[in-house]
Amino acid sequence: MSTPESLQDVYIDELKDLWSANDQMLKVIKKITAKASDASLKDMLTKSQDGIASHTAILKELIAGQDEKVSKDHCKGMEGLAAEAIKHVIEEGPDKGPVLDVLIIAQYQRMTHYGIAGFGTAAAFAKALGLKDDNKKLRDATKDIYASDAFMTKLAETSVNLEAEDA
Repeated sequence: MSTPESLQDVYIDELKDLWSANDQMLKVIKKITAKASDASLKDMLTKSQDGIASHTAILKELIAGQDEKVSKDHCKGMEGLAAEAIKHVIEEGPDKGPVLDVLIIAQYQRMTHYGIAGFGTAAAFAKALGLKDDNKKLRDATKDIYASDAFMTKLAETSVNLEAEDA
């Protein structure tokens, strides 16, 4: 990223950062989905992969719509979150069971919260720039991400955490 000189520059940088973040999160989700024991968790992780891919397509479309080179900038924030998820779930987590599912949900939500912040910020930039269509697409993506986060919270609180406590 070069030094931004305008809100437009900051907006484009945010979109490119989010694309990288999505790609990194998707790689992690693909690795951990098979490890999930809870059927609802496994199903949500599978659906999330489609959602992440859809949101990435939106980011590419929005970058192209600004007459920018359609490329991504490596996201160091998600790099750290992805590394933590791999460490806690794959490298140090149990092989299977409810305790592993608890770890999967926790790491998923950490990565998701980065997405909520990033997409929400990008939507605010788009609004300030008068990019109504961009703003709507980014707000819709943010709502999708919030919904998946809320589902994971509900799943944790109503079943997965309780099963892990009994394990």
